[in-house]
Amino acid sequence: MSRARQPPLVTGISPKEGTAWTKVTIRGENLGTGPADLIGLSICGHNCLLTAEWMSASKIVCRVGPAKDDKGEIIVTTKSGGLGTSTVSFKLVRQERIGILEQSAVWVDEMNYYDMRTDRNKGISPLSLRPSNPLGIDIDKGKIPQSDMELTFPGMSGDFTSENFSATWYLMENHSGSSFEHLKSAASNLKKQATKKNEGSLAYVKGGLSTFFEAQDALAAIHQRLESDGTERVEGSMTQRLENILNRASDTADTLFQEVLGRKDKADSTRNALNVLQRFKFLFNLPLNIERNIQKGDYDVVINDYEKAKSLFGNTEVPVFKKVYAEVETRICSLRSLLLEKLLQTPSTLHDQKRYIRYLSDLHAPGDPAWQCIYAQHKWILQLMQNCRDEFISGQRAWRSETPQQVQFVEKLSDVVIGQLPNFWKLWISYVNGSLFSETGEKSGQVEKSKKNARQRQNDFKKMIEEVTNRLVKLIRGALLPTTLPQGELNLYGGWENKTELTGAWLTQIIHTVRSCHDALSAMEIPNDLLQVIQDLLLELRVHCLMVSLLHTTEDVKRLAEKEDWVVDNEGITSLPSQFEQCTVLMLQSLREPLEVKPGEINVLQLDQVQDQVTELSVSIMKVFINCLDQLSTKTDGDIDAAHNIAVDLSSPDRFTASQDGFCPTSEQRLLIILSNCQYLERRTFLNLADHFEKHGFTGTEKITRVSVDAVRELDRKLFEAYIERRADPIAGSLEPGIYAGYFDWRDCGTPTGVRNYLKEALVNIITVHAEVFTVSKDLVPRVISKIVESVAEEMSRLMQCVSSFSRNGALQARLEICTLRDAIVGYLNSESNQNFNLALEALPPLHSGADEKFLKQLMGKFTSSMQLQLTCFHPSSVQPVKR
Repeated sequence: MSRARQPPLVTGISPKEGTAWTKVTIRGENLGTGPADLIGLSICGHNCLLTAEWMSASKIVCRVGPAKDDKGEIIVTTKSGGLGTSTVSFKLVRQERIGILEQSAVWVDEMNYYDMRTDRNKGISPLSLRPSNPLGIDIDKGKIPQSDMELTFPGMSGDFTSENFSATWYLMENHSGSSFEHLKSAASNLKKQATKKNEGSLAYVKGGLSTFFEAQDALAAIHQRLESDGTERVEGSMTQRLENILNRASDTADTLFQEVLGRKDKADSTRNALNVLQRFKFLFNLPLNIERNIQKGDYDVVINDYEKAKSLFGNTEVPVFKKVYAEVETRICSLRSLLLEKLLQTPSTLHDQKRYIRYLSDLHAPGDPAWQCIYAQHKWILQLMQNCRDEFISGQRAWRSETPQQVQFVEKLSDVVIGQLPNFWKLWISYVNGSLFSETGEKSGQVEKSKKNARQRQNDFKKMIEEVTNRLVKLIRGALLPTTLPQGELNLYGGWENKTELTGAWLTQIIHTVRSCHDALSAMEIPNDLLQVIQDLLLELRVHCLMVSLLHTTEDVKRLAEKEDWVVDNEGITSLPSQFEQCTVLMLQSLREPLEVKPGEINVLQLDQVQDQVTELSVSIMKVFINCLDQLSTKTDGDIDAAHNIAVDLSSPDRFTASQDGFCPTSEQRLLIILSNCQYLERRTFLNLADHFEKHGFTGTEKITRVSVDAVRELDRKLFEAYIERRADPIAGSLEPGIYAGYFDWRDCGTPTGVRNYLKEALVNIITVHAEVFTVSKDLVPRVISKIVESVAEEMSRLMQCVSSFSRNGALQARLEICTLRDAIVGYLNSESNQNFNLALEALPPLHSGADEKFLKQLMGKFTSSMQLQLTCFHPSSVQPVKR
């Protein structure tokens, strides 16, 4: 739980005194955490919250209201700290009515010149003598429009000096919010004023009663004297003479004092002119002050002076004031043009834009400056984006050699959009909610006018955002997916044909950049429908990255054949299958980000068309690698002697050392190595890759595995047949010449003394093949030797069946050799081999006696003993594989 904040404390106010509606700055501590936290502000007991503007936790600006108390404290109330206290006070100065003899900063048109010499008022407006508040209670202006009052009270007036005065109108207009108790107090005030007026007249008469009696006596005496004279109607009477004396006295006085009075009148005129200049120097100095403040950039001062001058002299009929005010209007018109020019300048900050819009609003500039600024910013952002593309196309921008230009372009373009569009969007939001305007704008109705204009222009702004996002998408398409643009837009957005083709890794980086741009725009709360084009672009980029990665992997797999070193491990496998698996796995790992499904995106692998293409390309990768193995099997090497005898090669003591260091295998050894790799692919690699494909969300892994296994099996069959053909045919072909060497005849031969050399040579050749296969892969030995034995058995069966007849010794010799061969390779016999050996034995005459059978066993035992070491290889369990 957070600790409660301290209550507000006001420690200073500036100015410390003033009239009602004076703007003051309040300073203190804990004055709130924000505008919403400020819930109360009173000065001298008057609620000033409506005019309060929260600046910070130590500063608030507001206007003092017409409080009842002349002096009082400043009390701030916040949600977080409650009711506050104050160490200072504010003195409210009451405005006094300007008398006819007092100086004033305001020209009062209805007050005529007062002639001090004749001491006569040439005419004082009765309005200047009326009381400002006849009821004597606080005035609470209502919000009823003047037009409604005129309709409700036709022909009447709320002015209490008018002949058509309506008390109801006056009360509704000035005291609609007053309580009944206040109105009763007002009635009492009126009674007191009336009583005081009557009592004042009576007291005046009582105080001057003796004077009145003296005047009455003087008038009576004069009347009596005139009646006794009887000459009041006769010329030369006393009255006439008195009038003549007075006239002469007046003429004499005028003659004596005419020059003095003339000089006094002239001095009074000069004094009055100087007084006017002094009282209204603000207006006369205003044009020069406006010019100076504009040059200094003090536009707030200019606007405040202009508002003051407009309120004082805007409707004046005094010619000199009209002339000076016209010059002020000319300077203000120039200022409007200057501010509008600054507003439309680019680049500019959001703070400056709001400031200039507020200035123009306060100056009542024609048109809609805020919308003009939005329109100018929109055009500037579009131009920035297009310039970014043009700089890269023309090569004006310096770029890092290791990073392709398209990647740098997308990053730069994204920076432009992310850097400019947020302020553009914030300017529009400020335009919509009316926060661009000052208090003056609020009072003059600018806020409501702005909101109305914004509602009318929502569709126009939406089109602006759409144009920016569409331009962004088209520029990126032109750089990466030019085929998706119409032919007519290629000149504007394309032109990247001569640039480097991007790999999957660079495309992944671009996808990351575009996603970041989309996320930044989404965070601004821009509607999703305006950002859908970016989502569509991301989908196509992800699909494109997937296809490019698969195609580039296909090319990488093709080059794997160049990395084959023919060095096998204990399982008879080279590094090639491992490199192939690693290459494919790295490709899948690089696709993790493009295949990742972000909020609002769809899984590209769930699209039917993409599924089919991915499956075909994956199968193509497998087939390409199998084709690499096929090409390696048929590859010729000029360093290999085709006539090199395998027995000599295998008998070399440096065989295994050579295999590790610069060994160059024969074509038959290559076949065996590739056969071993094919078996490993089928048994391990393809299954591992199927798991990786499934983990990364690939569909169709069953088809990929099935087609790959079928292809590798077909290659295995092809290579196995080629190897058997190379190794089995020479062995089987050597049997017939060996049997009939020295003109041997089955019908005329001596008693058998042992197995002849041709059979020994055949067995040695089979042993040689065994050694060759075993050197590469122990697992291939049974398969290869069984096939060679099958070929040898088939040839022996054919040869025996071709003999027309055997002598007794010939039959013994043939049976000895067939049985010896069969027993020596019995571990590799299959059904076909057994059948052929049986057919060969069936072609021989049966043994004549048990002595012949015993004789054969002796000879066979002798052969087995003599070749025991050589025949040991046909017992695989007794021989360990060669360690590498």
